[in-house]
Amino acid sequence: MVKPPAPPFLLTHDQGEAARTLLAYVSALPLKEADVQLLALVVAIRAARSGIGNITGQDLRSLRLADAVAAVAGLSALGWQGQDRLLGEDTVTPVGIGVPDLAQGPEPRLPFGKVMRSRVSGWAARTMSAKPVKKTSSAARLAALHLAAHWPADDYGTLPANLPEVCREALPELAAKGFIAELDGTRYLLGDSVRHLAGMRPLPVVPPRVGEEPEPPTWEEWKDGVSVALRRHVEAVEGCSRCALSTVMVAEAFMRKAVPAQFDEKVRASYAAWADGRPGRGPEAAEFAAAFRAAHGHGPSVRQLCTGLGWGKMSRDLRIFAVRRIIADGWLTNTDPVPWTLRPGRAAQGGAAAPASARRR
Repeated sequence: MVKPPAPPFLLTHDQGEAARTLLAYVSALPLKEADVQLLALVVAIRAARSGIGNITGQDLRSLRLADAVAAVAGLSALGWQGQDRLLGEDTVTPVGIGVPDLAQGPEPRLPFGKVMRSRVSGWAARTMSAKPVKKTSSAARLAALHLAAHWPADDYGTLPANLPEVCREALPELAAKGFIAELDGTRYLLGDSVRHLAGMRPLPVVPPRVGEEPEPPTWEEWKDGVSVALRRHVEAVEGCSRCALSTVMVAEAFMRKAVPAQFDEKVRASYAAWADGRPGRGPEAAEFAAAFRAAHGHGPSVRQLCTGLGWGKMSRDLRIFAVRRIIADGWLTNTDPVPWTLRPGRAAQGGAAAPASARRR
């Protein structure tokens, strides 16, 4: 079954920068609890242009804070004004909350225009209501906003330096829900279902000036310039209904410049410990690669191979090192550095791991 197209990105490059500015502003406030930080963020984006943020009691309830009373009291401690009325019986009438340092001045703290403010506000609401996030804790929803705003779609992001401590503690919750697809130290990937929330979009391509280096080729231009065999392989990956990879992900994988991987002693030690428990990893990998190629029309990526074999949580460096060792042992081979070319190696040829139908591909 063909995977439905991914929803469009919610933020442009500039809007993503505005979302990070908003999060940095809230992170700098003297607040510790996730409940009050989440409430402050909602009020701040609504107060960005005038210094007055309108919010209803129903809005407060929809945030599902663990302690709404304490969160409102936390805003009072900042010197914000009017929020106590949110706790009354009227949940429909908007309450204007004054945020003194967001009032109009010569240098506004959140210099957002009307459209910018609306887009960032909508993005924040969509992020907090995304399926993997909707029923999580306040800390997890706040962390989701930070991670989405700082994530370049289809590539690794780096945990922001100003990520609140309560958010760091909530990262396992987001991983368990599938919002985070991979977390390795300070590097992370978000799940495919929330890719459209990414805030670190690249700048639009600007034509080069006279005398400047030309821009790199587009994806279609790059494909036009490769050999017939390589283009056939590229299109097999790009059009694979089983993998259903985004065009951006495929293009970046093929077009990126190959950089020799460097493995430190920590990775080598991790591999030794990992390999001790998997004496049959070579034949396993060859058999999986053969079956994958027969089903997909192309080889698996390193990540697809390790995930498909159920080899558990592995850092990116450990995955690469492990597969390279299996290649060195002859169980796998590939057309380095072309991605998605893993296939059974010489050690597997003629055995059950490499049926003739797979070897002909």
